[in-house]
Amino acid sequence: MTVTALVSGGKDSIYSAYLADTQGFTVDELLTLRPSDPDSMMFHTPNLDLVRLQAEAWGKRHRSVAVEGEGEAAESASLHRALSGERGWVVAGAIASSYQWARLQSVCHSLGRPVFTPLWGKAPRRVVEEEIGAGLDIRVVHVAAEPLGPEWLGRGLDHAAIGELERLSRTVRAVHLAGEGGEYESLVVDAPFFHSRIELAETERRSVGAAHRLVVGSARLVRKRAHSARAQSS
Repeated sequence: MTVTALVSGGKDSIYSAYLADTQGFTVDELLTLRPSDPDSMMFHTPNLDLVRLQAEAWGKRHRSVAVEGEGEAAESASLHRALSGERGWVVAGAIASSYQWARLQSVCHSLGRPVFTPLWGKAPRRVVEEEIGAGLDIRVVHVAAEPLGPEWLGRGLDHAAIGELERLSRTVRAVHLAGEGGEYESLVVDAPFFHSRIELAETERRSVGAAHRLVVGSARLVRKRAHSARAQSS
């Protein structure tokens, strides 16, 4: 039995995998689906190569699978292939996207694999506050909706940022505070359960119309002092 966590590198998938671990599921592997379509409706696309570093920092096994083709049928078929061959739980970070939920449930049901989505149906602000409260260092790496502009790229998602998102949502245009509608996407660069943090060495901002993305050219793991001190004393 293998417990597989679908992880994109963003806050919701990382946090859901962490919750699964703390609730007795013991995640065996982090699985990343890499779509060829940058506008995939099913999968997160920014900086997927960094999940490898997150897995290494966490001490988890990582598996990356390319999505063959574009569109709903191709993405569902690739997910089916990636999850076949095992019978354990599948963990996902879905909050409110019925599109993602229905397709994940359909694929997993056909394989006889139960799904655990600990964030499903939770209030957006509660989700983000829990993630911040758990100590995740979250950076905004993609924005694609007014009133969010390129100035948000690289910004840490903290309580002040959530307050600003709420204000903009009231005064300019409504946004999903957790980014579930694609308003923004994130990258976790550190967490209390990582033995190393991810240092972004080279980044580039790219814009297409109203969409702005922080592309990470290179990154490395930096061992955290607390973990190093424990290793030396043990």
